[in-house]
Amino acid sequence: MSKLFSPIKIGQLELANRIAIAPMCQYSAEDGLPTDWHMIHLGHLALSGAAVMILEATSVTPEGRITYGDLGLWSDDHAAALEPIVNAIRKHSPIKVGIQLSHAGRKASSEVPWLGGANIPADHANGWQTLAPSAVPHADGETVPEALDAAGLQRIKDSFAAAARRADALGLDAIEIHGAHGYLLHQFLSPLSNRRTDEYGGSLENRIRFPLEVFEAIRAAVSPEMVVGMRISASDWVEGGWDVEQSVVLAEALEKLGCQFIHVSSGGLSPQQKIPVGPGYQIEFAARIKQATAMPTVGVGLITEAKQAETIIQTGQADMVALARAMLYDPRWPWHAAAELGASVAAPPQYWRSQPHEFKNLFGDTRLGQR
Repeated sequence: MSKLFSPIKIGQLELANRIAIAPMCQYSAEDGLPTDWHMIHLGHLALSGAAVMILEATSVTPEGRITYGDLGLWSDDHAAALEPIVNAIRKHSPIKVGIQLSHAGRKASSEVPWLGGANIPADHANGWQTLAPSAVPHADGETVPEALDAAGLQRIKDSFAAAARRADALGLDAIEIHGAHGYLLHQFLSPLSNRRTDEYGGSLENRIRFPLEVFEAIRAAVSPEMVVGMRISASDWVEGGWDVEQSVVLAEALEKLGCQFIHVSSGGLSPQQKIPVGPGYQIEFAARIKQATAMPTVGVGLITEAKQAETIIQTGQADMVALARAMLYDPRWPWHAAAELGASVAAPPQYWRSQPHEFKNLFGDTRLGQR
């Protein structure tokens, strides 16, 4: 029996297997509103056979966008624009749908990747003034962010909570708070970006305070049935920066507050990072945090092969695996993994006749997620 294709329960959320589609920014929104691209992109990934799909980093404020093409959920109009996409997925797929709520902090006001991804100065078209824990730019020559004062911190917490309420009203299954990849909450965590001298800076206890307050604000804003977790970067990969042992302290604090899963990535805070990239290069971080807490842990990072993913779950390094680029390259990755591992996977009945003869038990009932 494949462990990768065994069910798992996270809070009230019952998942048919251990495969998640990680959030992947598409930089294709207009004023934060989804476009036809999102319907096509999310629609075809919804038919993948994965258990859950997390929508891309979705900003809780206009200035919290990474780029001018980022998705947003800072108004009811944004929620209304997402609704038909969510409804279409619900109609045709059993996949569970979450959303990643985000604020980019000092890494906001950037160009889209295929146009270079560079920082856009505040006084240029498509640019704006960035915000951060401290007035420390992401890289030399980039916009110096404004350090958030008490009113600014409260405004951002309120924005996270308001976006979470909209996600809940849309009937989404989970909220993932973006505390990774050098964005605002990660900027509070790392001593490399957080130079504050108030109760939000200095000691580890102080640096984790604001991310924990954001979690509490979101948890209080949504229904008890809504699953709420966080994605973190377990290491800055820079000497003197955020590391896995500090991540364990954060994870333990999140667990005490009722966090229901933790998605473990790394990097993104500093151009000085030195990452030893290779297959599954971040899984040891997920394993360390899983060892220290009882929260379901999601591992991610160059997981591309079915047997690799199976081993991660079988050996208890993580409870789930998340795929991103591998899923874009092969949107039927879960089908192919199930075939290789002798498991079954949910697929729409319109596709059942595509099943190769040698895998006659591959497709399960699309409504039940089982054979």
